[in-house]
Amino acid sequence: MAASRARARSSAHAIASAEFTYSLYTLRLLKNFRFSRVVVSDEVNTALCEGRGVVALESSIIAHGLPAPMNLVVANECESAVREGGSIPATIAVLDGKVVVGLSAGELERLADPSRQVAKLSARDLGVAIAAGADGATTVAGTVTVAKSTGIDVMATGGLGGVHRDANVTYDESADLITLTHNSVIVVASGVKSILDIGATLERLDTLGVAVVGYRTRHFPGFYLRDSGFSIDWSVESVDEAAAAFLRHREFSITSFIVANPVAIHHELDRHLHDEALESALTKTHLEGIKGKDVSPALLTEFARHTAGLSVQVNRDLVVANAALAGAIAASLARAVA
Repeated sequence: MAASRARARSSAHAIASAEFTYSLYTLRLLKNFRFSRVVVSDEVNTALCEGRGVVALESSIIAHGLPAPMNLVVANECESAVREGGSIPATIAVLDGKVVVGLSAGELERLADPSRQVAKLSARDLGVAIAAGADGATTVAGTVTVAKSTGIDVMATGGLGGVHRDANVTYDESADLITLTHNSVIVVASGVKSILDIGATLERLDTLGVAVVGYRTRHFPGFYLRDSGFSIDWSVESVDEAAAAFLRHREFSITSFIVANPVAIHHELDRHLHDEALESALTKTHLEGIKGKDVSPALLTEFARHTAGLSVQVNRDLVVANAALAGAIAASLARAVA
């Protein structure tokens, strides 16, 4: 038996099942990045090796989603919310051509500086940005990819990308959806942004085998709105239920597990104002011929203008709430696998 274990330890491809614990897997995984372009902060590395909860946070919302100086305030609020939930935050970005998992206070400030004009990095952009020695903020797709590669099982964001309106003509669909098909990570989000084709997005998630459960709701959230008008089949009532469901899900699937957390009822955008802003935003982008990566930022900017900043406040409220929920789920997940 001892000789067998020694042989197992000597090979990266032969880990005895009895020894395949969470902490051992995390430790070996992080060692694989020692000479790569991935830098894991000491706090995050220690938490992972000790089997504690860690939550990956996207950085695109800091660099591209919210105006300064609110963006830095919200970044810090999200990290605090994760900690209050019992887990360690790991905001992810690319700085000087290195993937940083767990940004420092100074690195958050650097990313939040609008004058730096950092790149927006989806999963496909990571390698190119690293090779170029660039700075970049990760989208949901980019963040989930890095999280999975570094042993982080939970990620929080405001809203997912999805199928854009008129996608039957433009073929415009967020890379978030494909990325969720091969990265087994819990993603806490307030549904998808209402600027998208929500029905088509749900159909795509269904086809791609990505699990979607509501957090204390059977109504799929529409980002600014608690109810997008579309129902979902499953819901969980607690963080422990969410963690347990994810563990069972990953036994049979390699896809992600979306926990759809609606914005608090007292923070929801007025529906009439929302519909007016949406119509105005869609008209503006159509008339100006805005396409591709520029569509979502343009739509959200027009939303903010039309609502006199109320939509930005809703965005702030929901992303911090999602970070708090993700922190609690990650802590529960860590306890479940201990």
